[in-house]
Amino acid sequence: MKISNLPIDAPYNDGQRAWLNGFFSGMQSYMSQSAGVSSATESRIVTILYGSQTGSAETVAIEAGTIAKSYGLTPIVKSMDEVEASAIATFEYLLIVTSTYGEGEMPDNAQLLWDSVCAESMPRLESVNYSVLALGDTSYDLFCQAGIDWDNKLAELGATRIYERVDCDVDYEEPAQAWISSVIPLIAGGSGVSNIEGEAGASDKPEYHRKNPFPARLLVNRLLTDASSSKETRHYEISIAGSGLSYEAGDALCVIPTNCPDLVAEIIKALNCSGNEEVNVSGELIGLADALQNQFEIKTPSKEFIEEFATRSGNQELNGIIAAGDKDKLSDYLWGRDTLDLLLQNRIAEFTSAEFVNLLKPLQHRAYSISSSGKQHPDTVHLTVASVRYDSFERNHKGVCSTFLADLVGAETPVRTFFTPNKVFRVPDDNSLPMIMVGPGTGIAPFRAFLQERDYRKASGKNWLFFGDRNAATDYIYRDELEAYQASGLLTRLDLAFSRDQDAKVYVQDRMIEQGVELFQWLEQGGYFFVCGDAYRMAKDVDQALHAVIATHGNLSEQQAIGYVNKLKKDKRYVRDVY
Repeated sequence: MKISNLPIDAPYNDGQRAWLNGFFSGMQSYMSQSAGVSSATESRIVTILYGSQTGSAETVAIEAGTIAKSYGLTPIVKSMDEVEASAIATFEYLLIVTSTYGEGEMPDNAQLLWDSVCAESMPRLESVNYSVLALGDTSYDLFCQAGIDWDNKLAELGATRIYERVDCDVDYEEPAQAWISSVIPLIAGGSGVSNIEGEAGASDKPEYHRKNPFPARLLVNRLLTDASSSKETRHYEISIAGSGLSYEAGDALCVIPTNCPDLVAEIIKALNCSGNEEVNVSGELIGLADALQNQFEIKTPSKEFIEEFATRSGNQELNGIIAAGDKDKLSDYLWGRDTLDLLLQNRIAEFTSAEFVNLLKPLQHRAYSISSSGKQHPDTVHLTVASVRYDSFERNHKGVCSTFLADLVGAETPVRTFFTPNKVFRVPDDNSLPMIMVGPGTGIAPFRAFLQERDYRKASGKNWLFFGDRNAATDYIYRDELEAYQASGLLTRLDLAFSRDQDAKVYVQDRMIEQGVELFQWLEQGGYFFVCGDAYRMAKDVDQALHAVIATHGNLSEQQAIGYVNKLKKDKRYVRDVY
């Protein structure tokens, strides 16, 4: 994600500073201590670079910049794709705030800088003082790997670590704040007192956020796929009327679900509990049933629970896999299993209510790409969500949030929500530029919003959508809308790929290759290339197809095609919203 405000100015303007220095010329040291500004820190620049996939790292980086400013420092906060690697050698103080994406990967906006930093041409960094804050999720094997990699690489290049790296789990706010509160005064040299109360930036935090969600109302819950489809995809319209909230096409709506009451009841039964037992949740005693329904992730087993379950159950297969550290075998073993499956699988492993909840992770929000334009629909937010349902180990399994929306939310049920902006995944400011959108399945969501946005703007730019799914007869969602956009001329091109409608499977990347001549022409005309959907297969296949199209129709070598794509990324013309 990208921001464009910085550097942030010092707390006093030149006239105020001159007056203070003149009036209190004999008390300069005292005034520096009480006002939080000293000559030593006024000119001290701290560069804060963030690698962010969903916006959390950007939020923390901006907060760090605000605190740095309150200490009299001059912070420069930038997305990693706004900085050249060679410039890092000129930084005296560098703070890295980065999330980890996928299986230990760099966020999209950090990858190019990381590749450059790892190149042999990267200069030494002996004059750089740095610290790293890593955001991650302990449910992934390579927890905070991107932050770990940055920390190790900077040290390898000779930079001085002035404060130990802090690795944050999904509840990152407190450790992140502790890191900021420690490293910023350290950079300020111990001189100066924070004057954060007087900073305008301190009040910029949105009213509604993860810790204080807005209680929205569900207005529409409509099945999009045919009843005979192998999938269940639904369209939701959620009211934010009266909230004062607004959003842009490309943003995400985060939903905080509650767990399925049936699953809660089955877990309580498996624990041989009544549900009335009191458990400690953040220092407060609440009933077990309430805690399991509203406070904890009870479907996906945590690493801590898996390891403790293996020990208590004596399961030789599971213990052998854990002892060997074989992540692939562990993933295969857990495939289709949830926490209840493990409890039911071996009754020898007994847990008290307190022991059980201490092994659980907090219940987290789910982020969904918004499928409406805030310009056309200022009072509602549209979502396009695939309901997760499957049978495994002689039980029906359901996705936590997707079936919360589908099955549990009624007209009077509050949907706790907040927005996550995506400042890069945006319709081009220049309405005349072409857009190419690749979004199979529910990946169509933000592109429905993009088309509404272009329609609202009366944009003249061409629009091209690659869409597909399994079968046209059952899975062609929003068909009427897309065909209406085609008829009106708003949707210039629509290329479809329904994989199971013919013997040989056809995917969106195949359609890209087929239409490579025109696709490259659109890119040469300044076109933007957007991708939304599955990160692990589709997005990688689409990326390979894009490179192939550019190499073939641009008459470029493989290395030149890589350079072309990297330039698209740097210019924010190749942007992904993948998960």
